[in-house]
Amino acid sequence: MTTQTPPDASTTSGTVGRWLDSARRFTVPALAANLVAQIVIVGTGGAVRLTGSGLGCSTWPLCEPGEFTPKFHEATSLHPFIEFGNRTLTGVLGVIAIVVAVLVWRARDRSKAFRVLGLVPLLGVIFQAVLGGITVLVELHPAVVGSHLLVSMALVAVSAVLLDRAREGDGPPRPLVGPRTRVVSWLLMVALVPVLVLGVIVTGAGPHSGDSEVGYRFAVDPAHVTQFHSASVWVFTALLVTLLVLVYRTSPRVDRARRVVLVLLVVTLAQGAIGYVQYFTGLPELLVGAHMVGAALLTAGAARVPLALRSRV
Repeated sequence: MTTQTPPDASTTSGTVGRWLDSARRFTVPALAANLVAQIVIVGTGGAVRLTGSGLGCSTWPLCEPGEFTPKFHEATSLHPFIEFGNRTLTGVLGVIAIVVAVLVWRARDRSKAFRVLGLVPLLGVIFQAVLGGITVLVELHPAVVGSHLLVSMALVAVSAVLLDRAREGDGPPRPLVGPRTRVVSWLLMVALVPVLVLGVIVTGAGPHSGDSEVGYRFAVDPAHVTQFHSASVWVFTALLVTLLVLVYRTSPRVDRARRVVLVLLVVTLAQGAIGYVQYFTGLPELLVGAHMVGAALLTAGAARVPLALRSRV
């Protein structure tokens, strides 16, 4: 009789390590999938809000007491399924974030700052899951609902930066443009904050606040807040156009920077058009949802701008 020797623990660990090292070629696709999923979940979260499904599942983490998933019966509406679908996508996003964290953290040849940044999407998903549960428990308190969306925007920005950082080295950053252009780029980042915050307040003050019984969540004048939001968008657009002019006047040519800034301008103009159309057409749900997804795309595009203005050798 022959006996089989159990595999040595160090051998097994070495095999796993070699497999993870070979899987590093999937880092960029995983980061791209993470960015896409972060944007998509903004859309599904918007669907929950626009359909008034925020309390479709009355408890968390279960959907109903004693039931993890919603149950279909004659009195069931679509609300529980819309809410549960958003929760399910959070689980998918969590799996992607785990893959990203493992792949980036295993990249020992990259800087520690980059590797630590790779953990942020996973930590963000965990935080968002907890915050989503709190949102249900406090019955859609407007401050918590608004924070939920703003955290998503922050995760979109981090995910966009991660994807670009994966494609560049870890050498000292070398500016490709002059100081004036860099200052305008950072002013653009600062101007993005009131655009997003006021956008959240506008939605919470209008008919699509997420509560089917209350016509608004923020007790402010929607018309006045909309005017402030519009003004912040115009400031952002003015800075963006200024940046585009400065980048195109830069010599030698910085083609990547030009593309990134130009794409951001196209997204910004599209967002502005959707915003004005939805305002003058009575805020149809489909356009409001498109505006929310557009805000995520705008955030991702803006986050790439500072990186496009530098080079790492």
